[in-house]
Amino acid sequence: MMNAELIVFIAYLVFMLGIGVFFFLRSKSGGEKGYFLGGRKMGPWVSALSAGASDMSAWVLMGLPASIYAMGLGQAWIAIGLGIGYAISWLVEAPRLRRYSIAANDSITIPQFLTNRFLSKSKALQVICAVIFLVAYTVYAASSIKACGTLFNTVMGIDATTAMYIAAVIIIGYTFLGGFSAVCWTDFFQGLLMLGALLIAPIFAMSLVNAGQGAATMDQLPEGYWNLFANWKDVLSGLGWGLGYFGMPHIIIRFMSLRSDKDVKKSAKIGITWTVLILIFSVFSGVIGHLFMGEIADSSTVFIQMVRKIFPSLVSGLLLSAILAAAMSTADSQLLASASAFASDVYKPIIRKNKASDKEMLWAGRFVVLAIAVIAVLIASNPASGTIMGLVENAWGVFGAAFGPAILLALFWRRFNFQGALAGIVVGALVDILWLVFLKGTGIYEIIPGFVASLIAAIVVAKLTPAPSAEVTAVFDKVASGEELN
Repeated sequence: MMNAELIVFIAYLVFMLGIGVFFFLRSKSGGEKGYFLGGRKMGPWVSALSAGASDMSAWVLMGLPASIYAMGLGQAWIAIGLGIGYAISWLVEAPRLRRYSIAANDSITIPQFLTNRFLSKSKALQVICAVIFLVAYTVYAASSIKACGTLFNTVMGIDATTAMYIAAVIIIGYTFLGGFSAVCWTDFFQGLLMLGALLIAPIFAMSLVNAGQGAATMDQLPEGYWNLFANWKDVLSGLGWGLGYFGMPHIIIRFMSLRSDKDVKKSAKIGITWTVLILIFSVFSGVIGHLFMGEIADSSTVFIQMVRKIFPSLVSGLLLSAILAAAMSTADSQLLASASAFASDVYKPIIRKNKASDKEMLWAGRFVVLAIAVIAVLIASNPASGTIMGLVENAWGVFGAAFGPAILLALFWRRFNFQGALAGIVVGALVDILWLVFLKGTGIYEIIPGFVASLIAAIVVAKLTPAPSAEVTAVFDKVASGEELN
């Protein structure tokens, strides 16, 4: 069984690398914009599934089902919060961000957009954003690489650390070669695989439970397992997860890459449908996994064990490749977002004083991809690094609290200015981190106080500092008019 699963895994990994090689050979030109944003030529299907797949890392197949398995339906508020937040980001944020990023001097990164939005010559915001990117994305990527190690260790008995290095090499390979286009297309196929696995596995398991082949019955589950409203803190913190979408760079950059406003609307329908299905069946996997498997030692492996128990080796290998897909589709996007932030927002304007060629920029970005991946592997292989869900939670909180309010205000508030954006980003990141370190015991997810503090700081500072110039507000008015900007 292991041999058959291993063959499927290897075939899948070779396919992913092949996509990177294809785009490397196909697109040797296009420069910085081509490598980091796909030349703004992404279609609705690829952008929608890529945005979803880059979001739903291995936690949706391992972390969330594990939480539902172990603690009950109260944890489903995470899925509810994410579903609401994702829908709002596509319907409200995506159309305006695509248009505004073009109007703001054709910005290709979030820090670049926030700087160009105010026609500022200061690089302070770009540097601060890039630093937050590098730190948070390293932690985020570590969660994906850790999931790959757990998968290979559970299924094949391969040393988890060795598996992490192998996964990192594959991810680096196609990101290094093909850039944004390769990342989006690999994410597209990985998104399809993730959806298929989450639809098939729990449905088959449920049919077996109904046939009397489950290891546990509903009345044998822990007391309060089915209570969706067991703890108000779970409800509040779960809904708080949705705030992360408004400031998650590797997701919202997909909004900027779309070909047209018309494609944004189509992508929204596809992306929201895909994500809602993924979240529903992730929760379903945790519940059905508990009924089907009974008590298991490591709850993070409930999906893996369920699949291996039900299906023959070739099928289980394909379905378990969805975990690889989830981990890799997020890690590649994070690596590329970090690389683009460093190369475009630090290396080119500050280190090289805008003298770097397109080729030099690409190699600077690729170096960052390599460096972050190496550090992420070191974090993931450390036994004290925490759980997959815990690592995702920490990085998600920092991004949502730091960037969410600043981006929303930049898009929808005419009076917003550079000083307000800078204050919001710094305060949001600091409050989120300080809450995590000192007040985690309260049971309130740190993204909530971080987001609120960031929003207040951004508004107050913007009100206390000079209003933006007429030139800045003129661009805002042009974007607000809904005019197509290509």
